[in-house]
Amino acid sequence: MGYKLAVVGATGNVGREMLQTLSERKFPADQVVALASSASRGKEVSFGEKKVLKAAVLDHYDFEGTDIALFSAGAAVADIHAPRAAAAGCMVIDNSSRFRMDEDVPLVVPEVNPEALAGAHERNIIANPNCSTIQMVVALKPLHDLATIRRVVVATYQSVSGAGKAAMDELFTQTRAIFVNDPLVKEQFTKQIAFNVIPHIDAFMEDGATKEEWKMRVETQKILDPAIEVQATCVRVPVFIGHGEAINIEFESPLPADQAREALEEAPGIVVVDRRADEGYVTPEECAGENAVYVSRIRVDDTVEYGLSLWVVSDNLRKGAALNTVQIAEELARGYL
Repeated sequence: MGYKLAVVGATGNVGREMLQTLSERKFPADQVVALASSASRGKEVSFGEKKVLKAAVLDHYDFEGTDIALFSAGAAVADIHAPRAAAAGCMVIDNSSRFRMDEDVPLVVPEVNPEALAGAHERNIIANPNCSTIQMVVALKPLHDLATIRRVVVATYQSVSGAGKAAMDELFTQTRAIFVNDPLVKEQFTKQIAFNVIPHIDAFMEDGATKEEWKMRVETQKILDPAIEVQATCVRVPVFIGHGEAINIEFESPLPADQAREALEEAPGIVVVDRRADEGYVTPEECAGENAVYVSRIRVDDTVEYGLSLWVVSDNLRKGAALNTVQIAEELARGYL
């Protein structure tokens, strides 16, 4: 018997990606419902190659009888409707930041900590981590198992799709404006994004870090190990899809680069492309539309006693959001519903 699923925010970038991923992976669903705001009532979204769903209004939807709801509609919407769905007996997997740091809500990356799902019935809510955290912890997990990680320093190169469709449109319109000498309009970003990089994602905090940088630290600690120290600098770059991360890792004990490479090659969800030659690495443009986390540039960092450096890229709309959410649903279906 299949499940009844609801996709909340189905008309957005990530919601559409969720529907596509559910279809591609043949999730055992008898019924899939597309939900959105009243402004998107009746809007059509594709589910697979042949099926089209019409968006129903979230405010009016009764979650009774729905097994799993995949939320991708932002923290404010999740704050209102995720508890409502959970109270109706529906298991919620939320892609926003709203519940990530709640102690009784599992924060899950299936390749890293699937066992955390054992606590999902506490509130019937599971949190999907931040996109930049997901790809990093997937790469860190097999290395942490070999030689305990003490400290991580990461600089991100995050695509504009992480800020939504309007941000992607702004990159496009600014790029075109520069070529035709039109005025530049800045609405989604604090500075020009076309032909520029912006070291500012989310709000600034009292210590000078941004909220995005804080998320990478506390989410890594919750998912992987509370003893790991993380220092992040998160940067928006003029790329449409795909996040890159330059990661420096300090270990408690030695871990040769060859051993690390072998462990990464054997780890689930990772593809290693690491040749010390032209084109011997993966870029965000090449990972767009792909499910894997790609690891390249594996090398010793001899500025610390036991250190390695990595380059990690992934499609932030897929593994960083939609795919990870669907993988959580698959884990639930295998043993937790």
